[in-house]
Amino acid sequence: MIEVTEVHRVRKYAAGYEVRDETWDGGHEGVPPTFMARVAYTPSGDYIGMSRFAYRLCKLRGVAPEKRSPDHCVCSIGFCEKEQKWYGWSHRAIFGFGVGHVVEEGNCTAESMPVGFEAKNLDDCRRLAVAFAESVS
Repeated sequence: MIEVTEVHRVRKYAAGYEVRDETWDGGHEGVPPTFMARVAYTPSGDYIGMSRFAYRLCKLRGVAPEKRSPDHCVCSIGFCEKEQKWYGWSHRAIFGFGVGHVVEEGNCTAESMPVGFEAKNLDDCRRLAVAFAESVS
């Protein structure tokens, strides 16, 4: 298990995230015993990912990241106020869902949502973002 052993610097950004320079202790095969990482968190301390990803997500896209459920430790969904879309992502993919989106055969969301499901409101869009994040994780 990788653990943060020291936080060296914290920078807060108006786009709604903070970047921390941290020392991590890996200590398992393929990971150096100690290494530095520049990672991003929400203001409430939820892990977003590497700082470049947070910049693209929060600053460029305008997405406010959050965990898809309280028991998760990584943000994998978020809302974009400007676009009125919920986004879901992993390290492999990202996709935004707006009102009117329809689940089609072969979509990642079709693994857990019925084909033909149409997002009627933003709560439905959030459900699609959660389904997408689960399918690509």
